[in-house]
Amino acid sequence: MTFIRPESKLIDLGEIVMILRAVVLLAAVLCAGTAFAEVTLSTSNDPSLDFGYGPGAVFEAERDTLLSDGAAEKLPEIRPVPRGDRKPRFRRVEYSKDWLSRQAVKGTGDEWHCLSEALYFEARGESVKGQFAVAEVILNRVKSNAYPDTVCGVVNQGTGRINACQFSYTCDGRAEVIGEKKAWKQVSKVAALMLRGAKSNLTKGATHYHTSAVRPRWARIFPRTASIGVHYFYRQ
Repeated sequence: MTFIRPESKLIDLGEIVMILRAVVLLAAVLCAGTAFAEVTLSTSNDPSLDFGYGPGAVFEAERDTLLSDGAAEKLPEIRPVPRGDRKPRFRRVEYSKDWLSRQAVKGTGDEWHCLSEALYFEARGESVKGQFAVAEVILNRVKSNAYPDTVCGVVNQGTGRINACQFSYTCDGRAEVIGEKKAWKQVSKVAALMLRGAKSNLTKGATHYHTSAVRPRWARIFPRTASIGVHYFYRQ
């Protein structure tokens, strides 16, 4: 069967079918390309998609279909990675309020609360960098055989004994009242990030610190490793 154009040239029905098939496939490829681009942008923060086939495979499928006279092949699909297969990754810490405010982390448990409380009473007036530095000291002590092996144990070491407190706020005779909610929110994020394994090495393994307003005896013995804000840091 044939059709006649006004120019009186003959066009085969198979040729028309091939042209229509090409138009449909081209539209499908363009839609798939748009979806691919959107997913790529959305995974810049949370890479959760695994592209089992690349864009090259899409065009190969189109080529094979156009060259064959059979039914159109199914276009490749984008397959999500199961949530159980995702592993947490920690980016480089940026010591700024803006960066910290964007981190969707929440802490729970006694260790988080003890670390948050210590940062609140010891460093809430410091910069974000200074707060991470104080957190480092506490966690460095946890890792050391010379101190208790838990955050709460380190923070409360010596509490209740005269001149034995390692952190002065635990034995200054005043109740630990969290009155500045904004400051608490910030230090609690720092604590949660550090306990989840955020990499921070501002103090080069420091186990001690003091403010510039005092000069304890051990400051003349231990080497100073850093000076951040109003705090000086030392390694035992």
